[in-house]
Amino acid sequence: MLRMIPLALVAALTLAACASSSTTTPPAAGGTSTPPASSGSTVLVANSPQYGSILVDAQGNTLYLFDQDTGKTSACSGACVTTWPALTVSGSPTAGAGADASLLGTAKQADGSTQVTYKGHLLYTFTGDSTPGATSGEGVEAFFIVSSTGDKVGAPMATSSSSSAYHY
Repeated sequence: MLRMIPLALVAALTLAACASSSTTTPPAAGGTSTPPASSGSTVLVANSPQYGSILVDAQGNTLYLFDQDTGKTSACSGACVTTWPALTVSGSPTAGAGADASLLGTAKQADGSTQVTYKGHLLYTFTGDSTPGATSGEGVEAFFIVSSTGDKVGAPMATSSSSSAYHY
């Protein structure tokens, strides 16, 4: 009889834990608070705790520009294309929440695809970003996160936790 009490207790605790689980998941550390993608929106703005207002695609993936691109011609080829997929459309790109439609455009690429541009910069995603809103591609291989104004983001913003010995 004494053996059954711990087993019953474990079963009860397991059921209680399952019953109280929530369906909402907090954003991953370093992620963004991404607005829900509106149907058909190509480019949206999300708030990154590190970089402020940044561009994301409809799935919430951070968008990057490549410093080595020349005008509307992509300099990304070979393995680069696999690691840094171009943001492409079959029609016209659309601006979602926070994005400036007047800055959106397209550029025909050598492979026949239509790549989305923002303020004249070709847009890319990064396969190394494991979750929507991740920003791990910033500064990698001359790729930079695109801010909501269409420029490279600046230095990471200060976080609320201070590394100073004075702890203001």
